[in-house]
Amino acid sequence: MKKTVTIIILLLIAVVFGGSLYYLYQKNQEDPVTYETEQTTTETIIKKAVATGSIVPKEEVLIKPNISGIIEEIYIEAGDQIKSGDLIAKIRVVPNVSSLQSAQNAVETAKIALDNQDKVYNRQKDLFDKGVISANDFDGVDVAYKQAKQTYESAQQNYQIVRTGTARGLGSVANTLIRSTVTGMILEVPVKAGNQVIEANNFNDGTTIATVADVGEMIFEGKVDESEVGKIKENLPLEITVGAIENKKFDAILDYIAPKGKEENGAIQFEIKGTLNKKDTTFIRAGLSANASIILARVDSIMALKEALIQYNPDDQKPFVEIEVGEQKFENRDIELGISDGINVEIKSGITKDDKIKVWNQIKKPEFDN
Repeated sequence: MKKTVTIIILLLIAVVFGGSLYYLYQKNQEDPVTYETEQTTTETIIKKAVATGSIVPKEEVLIKPNISGIIEEIYIEAGDQIKSGDLIAKIRVVPNVSSLQSAQNAVETAKIALDNQDKVYNRQKDLFDKGVISANDFDGVDVAYKQAKQTYESAQQNYQIVRTGTARGLGSVANTLIRSTVTGMILEVPVKAGNQVIEANNFNDGTTIATVADVGEMIFEGKVDESEVGKIKENLPLEITVGAIENKKFDAILDYIAPKGKEENGAIQFEIKGTLNKKDTTFIRAGLSANASIILARVDSIMALKEALIQYNPDDQKPFVEIEVGEQKFENRDIELGISDGINVEIKSGITKDDKIKVWNQIKKPEFDN
């Protein structure tokens, strides 16, 4: 019995030993892993933050009437270039019945007073001519007559203004003629002839007849996420790309960052504005959507390496790469990094342009069955 157990144990030991030898033999038959290498390149690296928005004029002026009425004629259309003082529209006044009645009553009252003063003036003039009254007394009557005449003329003029919006002698300042207050391009004419308009006053913004802006001074107006706003500051350069204008970038300067964010779709957004370079004469239509790349940092013609080749020490998280020192032999080399654009990273020190960097995370080629 003991002899049988001994034989079984010896057989098991022989099988295990033979299996081990076979495993080691198979391992030796496998092709060794051959690591590829890469070298540094000379790159221009730009670190950016991206904002979405649109191109709008720096200032838009809304032309509103200073009298209510109905638009009789419009002399401009969107896209026209106008100067300050150019005629935009003409308004026909629809008088208020109460105001018209009051003005008419004022005319009649002033006429009665004038007729009375005319009679007094004629009587006193006859007496003055006969030497019955003194010159001082006659001068008082003459002043009263002239004042009554002036009051009557003013009442008539006010009546004409209430009824038609203008009066004889006020043609150059007639408020029925709407003129542009600035020089620029007509962006929008939201009304048509026949539309009723309301004057601007303390209780109403008034009806906009036209929107005028200087399209030579355009700005980018957009929003950035709260995760990016801490990285940006005023006076940083912008690169603007407009979707409707292909293969063209516009330079701008970031000159406004909103101090308060607004919630949109569950995220806090901050408004930013950037003034476009005036030297670029390309015509950009107001309202075109655009993207702005905010240049946070930029380095030109520096030694760079693909960020995927960088490894980090698990103890202190310091970056390093593996340098080839012999045929498929590598050693670790600590490096100092600069800015990164997510693909390439600046190498400040630690390696040279001649060093060959191990591609430690190379993707194995798929094996195909014959």
